[in-house]
Amino acid sequence: MTILRLLGFVIILLFPIYVGATHVFYHNFTGYTLTGHPGETAQLKQFNALIVRDGRVVAVGQQQQLEAAFPHWTKRRKDLEGNYLLPGLIDAHGHVLGLGQTLQQVDLRNATSEQHAAQLVADYAKAQPDFPWVVGRGWNQELWDSRQFPTAASLQELVQDRPIYLSRVDGHAAWVNHKALELAGITAATLDPEGGEIIRDEQGEPTGVLIDNAMQLVAQHIPPLTQAQQQVALQQAMIHLVQQGITGVHDAGIEATTLAAYQELAARDQLPLRIYGMLAATEPQLPELLAAGPYHTADDKLTVRSVKIYGDGALGSRGAALLAPYHDAPHQQGLMVTSPERIQQLLQLIIAHGFQVNTHAIGDRANRVVLDAYEQTFAQMGGRHLRHRIEHAQIVHPDDIPRFKALDIIASMQPTHATSDMNMAEDRLGTARIQGAYAWQTFTQQGTIVAAGSDFPVEYANPFFGLHAAVTRQDRNNQPDDGWYAHESLTLPQALRAFTLDAAYAAGQEQQLGSLEPGKWADFIVLDQDPFAQAKTQLWHNNVLATVVAGHVVYQANQ
Repeated sequence: MTILRLLGFVIILLFPIYVGATHVFYHNFTGYTLTGHPGETAQLKQFNALIVRDGRVVAVGQQQQLEAAFPHWTKRRKDLEGNYLLPGLIDAHGHVLGLGQTLQQVDLRNATSEQHAAQLVADYAKAQPDFPWVVGRGWNQELWDSRQFPTAASLQELVQDRPIYLSRVDGHAAWVNHKALELAGITAATLDPEGGEIIRDEQGEPTGVLIDNAMQLVAQHIPPLTQAQQQVALQQAMIHLVQQGITGVHDAGIEATTLAAYQELAARDQLPLRIYGMLAATEPQLPELLAAGPYHTADDKLTVRSVKIYGDGALGSRGAALLAPYHDAPHQQGLMVTSPERIQQLLQLIIAHGFQVNTHAIGDRANRVVLDAYEQTFAQMGGRHLRHRIEHAQIVHPDDIPRFKALDIIASMQPTHATSDMNMAEDRLGTARIQGAYAWQTFTQQGTIVAAGSDFPVEYANPFFGLHAAVTRQDRNNQPDDGWYAHESLTLPQALRAFTLDAAYAAGQEQQLGSLEPGKWADFIVLDQDPFAQAKTQLWHNNVLATVVAGHVVYQANQ
């Protein structure tokens, strides 16, 4: 008998239709949830029975106790056959539309060299002859033997008839071909835009790599997706996410058109998970969207009451803004893609409308600039209660880490970034600055709320990759043996809290989501292995058998 039949629900395509009684008694499983207030006072609770009514948790505990306390509500039983249950996992920083587009485009994350990546692009172009542009994502020169940026020449050898635009894995650089450069009018005479860089050869000619704000010189020529196309991409991404056990996403930087696509899907009851949308600070309609006030659906499927500001670039492309030059490139110090003055203006605008501010900051200079801006704004106009965040907080000067706690700033961090970056991070920073990098345990110990995510499609969306990275500081080959700066690893309860209760807190939703407690939505996942009994090096092998949102099955594994 399948888990789907056991749970008593039916799925048509992706979206479920609720049938049967309004209350269900789940039993014969081992479950774990954090309980109580977010942060270090939260307690891990183990249980083996759960009562759900009308999509919300009525009671959670031991089977005999619930049977005695709720004799009329335990007759309609759903046997989970000895499997394991966790609260639905929340990814506190992802890009849903970007994931949907990545699923449709050429994926270069597994490319082993520039030549391999170019061949993957050529194969994709041949398979998609009607696409006017060849678009893809995922290349990472740090994984290639050369460790050098690619060039337009290698693309030109294989594809000459169409422009090509390929985002780096972190989304902070683009690799383009000669046709794309020509279309954008980029030549040796083209000036670098503020907050961006056109990589050039020794003769001053563009090589085909554009950093941060320079990417827009070409990207603006790519035909935008229609709202219908965005809806398709969002749906494809959400199908993928619930298969991973993700029941909620904080979508980091959505435009007005994407918000409209989400609203249409919500009106049709076609959101299988919960979206906490951050409006993009670069959206031209931002003032009008802020004036309209927060947006929230009654079922908590779609909430928009925050804004994402873009501070600096990324470490891999040397766009992260550093206080001192890069250790492996002494002439470079990174880029602020939004000026400190503009960040200050945006904070005042956004906070005045009662919206939370979530600011991207990777380098230590960017983190200091953003902390300074928060501190100044709070002194001028208040607004600290809105639970503002720094997204990534990857490299923070040790003097600035305590300021997160002093200013009540949430650290929204992505564990797999550390294990993906460890092959180049110390080259970029040197041994001294690495001490303030990816400092999850230091933040946790000082009482800062850490909300965990993946930054998909920069990283894979699978949250068990994140849990594994958080507790081991190892890659999925279990390297290095003792973990990379393992003193900053989290315990499994801490990591689970960062992906559930504390992630919900970071969206102001801890009263509705993030744990299985009475009155909260019944969002949970069923697993085939016990994460608290597994060797921590095996955490990423866990398989999701079913994903349930508000009591509805939105994913059922093939049995």
